[in-house]
Amino acid sequence: MNQDTLSIDVFWSFRSPYSYLATGRLVGLQARYALEFQVRPVLPLAVRTPDFFKRVDPLFPPYLVRDILRLGEFHQIPIHWPRPDPVVMNPDRSYPAEQPHIHRLTRLGVAATEHGRGLPFLDEVSKIIWDGSVDGWSEGQHLADATRRAGLDLAELDEQIEKNPKHYIDAIETNQEALEAAGHWGVPTMVFEGEPFFGQDRLDLLCWRLKQAGLEERT
Repeated sequence: MNQDTLSIDVFWSFRSPYSYLATGRLVGLQARYALEFQVRPVLPLAVRTPDFFKRVDPLFPPYLVRDILRLGEFHQIPIHWPRPDPVVMNPDRSYPAEQPHIHRLTRLGVAATEHGRGLPFLDEVSKIIWDGSVDGWSEGQHLADATRRAGLDLAELDEQIEKNPKHYIDAIETNQEALEAAGHWGVPTMVFEGEPFFGQDRLDLLCWRLKQAGLEERT
């Protein structure tokens, strides 16, 4: 990273449709401007606070679906609720402690970041989860192929995580603590010089702040 490159922390979840809707645009910003996104995966609210969706207003879920679909249409980003959902939910909208997908995905995100391929990994994997083109993204070669497109090897990442799972659990917890210390709890949240920008609809505001700090287009 050269002295003119600005660095932004990105707190992100594989279960967040808004994180997915932001990711391709973050990739575009990084390609255009002299900036780097430091990816910091966190567990979704449904896992961190399992009773949240039992307490939320019943109007929230249908509004969420309506909102993400129209945002996808507005930004011309294909989006469909994942099959399967990265977080397993019971019929009563509670969440079991055993989660076969989200812990693995989040640890893989940390591992990819440590290999310097965090944002490409999020971009490729979130597409197979969220863009509606894949049924059963967790089966077959879908995840391995997405990981390869991000410049990494899925088997190697899984092996690294299996050898030292506590390292990745601790890294995710550290990311969560850092998100809260920055002044927010949700994702996606971009943090620049201690200032949080929450939501996929704050990217223009983030760019405005970055330009005040000297953001330049890549030559």
